[in-house]
Amino acid sequence: MTKIIIIDDHQLFREGVKRILDFEDSFEVVAEGGDGSDAINLYEEYAPEVILMDINMPRKNGVDATGELMAKYPEAKVIMLSIHDDESYVTHALKTGALGYMLKEMDADAIVQAIKVVATGGSYLHPKVTRNLVAEFRRLSERENKGTFHQSEIRRPFHLLTKRECEVLQLLTDGQSNRMIGETLFISEKTVKNHVSSILQKMNVNDRTQAVVTAIKNGWVEVR
Repeated sequence: MTKIIIIDDHQLFREGVKRILDFEDSFEVVAEGGDGSDAINLYEEYAPEVILMDINMPRKNGVDATGELMAKYPEAKVIMLSIHDDESYVTHALKTGALGYMLKEMDADAIVQAIKVVATGGSYLHPKVTRNLVAEFRRLSERENKGTFHQSEIRRPFHLLTKRECEVLQLLTDGQSNRMIGETLFISEKTVKNHVSSILQKMNVNDRTQAVVTAIKNGWVEVR
């Protein structure tokens, strides 16, 4: 059973997320808090596997609370919740030790999947956030190269992945969700999920984010 704590200053949002998670037999929401200052006390009392932490709260925000929590309990697994997909928010959240970044616009299936990934030691970024981080990578590269971004020849990993899996990997890098990838490639969302699972296994990574980072580092995808 995966024990979960929800920290968010909006009670209606907390109730909505809890209602979603209650449908998952392997999840149990053990506590809720309305401010970042509640995080450490609730963590010490309930020892949850995952904490869902709102990034913007009036007294103590999620970034500060996560930083304090991780300083005392580095094994804690925090997923940040936000309405912001700006890379600066994501960067601050990840620097404090958060393992996930979810947008509040996510659907129920995506929320459940994100929690499962983080609970098992992986990391999760919303596809839109991944796209923005790739854009930031490109911007920084352009600045380092004095205004010109040049990517060496793309070497698709056909030694490791099938042609279709390479296409899916590129679309993951573009920040597309499973549904969007299915629409782009004219395949079902279930087929996309199967391709993503195969990609993660073949690349020996835990989640989509690690797959994208590895692909960029190896020049397997186009940064666009």
